[in-house]
Amino acid sequence: MFFYLILFVFGAVIGSFLNVCIYRIPRNRSIIWPSSRCPSCNNPIKSYDNIPIFSYFLLRGRCRFCKGKISGRYPLVEALNAFFWLLVFWRFGPGWNSAIYAMLCSAMIVITFIDYDFQIIPDRITLPGIPLGLVAGSFFLPDPFLRATDLGYMASLIGAGSGFLFFYLIAFLSLKILKKEGMGGGDIKLMAMTGAFLGWKAVILTTFLGSLFGSIIGIGLMVFKGRQKGSLIPFGPFLAAGALISLFFGQEILKWYLY
Repeated sequence: MFFYLILFVFGAVIGSFLNVCIYRIPRNRSIIWPSSRCPSCNNPIKSYDNIPIFSYFLLRGRCRFCKGKISGRYPLVEALNAFFWLLVFWRFGPGWNSAIYAMLCSAMIVITFIDYDFQIIPDRITLPGIPLGLVAGSFFLPDPFLRATDLGYMASLIGAGSGFLFFYLIAFLSLKILKKEGMGGGDIKLMAMTGAFLGWKAVILTTFLGSLFGSIIGIGLMVFKGRQKGSLIPFGPFLAAGALISLFFGQEILKWYLY
């Protein structure tokens, strides 16, 4: 129990850093310097006001200096990261594979919120993530669908290649046939990264789940929000959700489908 408590705290601390990444990466700012500041008055945030999750509620969602409103997204991201880190170590146990999966979950959280805000998936995350996934998949990671079996370099390489090629083909055909962009370059690289970490079976399941979630949300927005057909909806959050479901429940979904 004490281990999970420490893990939750550490996951929340890393979640605080993820908030910095979410805010600064799409604005091309350094994620190291300067220190965190209030977005309204630009005053540096004191260390005692920067305790993950708790500081937000202690300050009642307001800046200590200007009383400007602080977005509830900050504690949400911190809590989400802590939750996923707990889930990873509960699901897979201590080890290198869990540490790698925890970092993958954190990357998916950053991608989700940046794509939601800016409709971009930063290369600063996916391009390093592809070779890291290939190395991790080759030496450390099990197959999330057959956990008694190592993923291996061939499955990791095929996963990265299939994720890239399939989504590149969708983007190419959309431009040629429909004369419009149907898939962004960020989505292509995200799926290559997903395949590198999780293998080709995860590419298939992630694509299916991402498309399913995107369709449901898109139809819901048109029905309840009056959003027009063809309105831009970022696909990255749905792919990230599909990838995480593949990671945590791929084996169970495969058994359910086959039996």
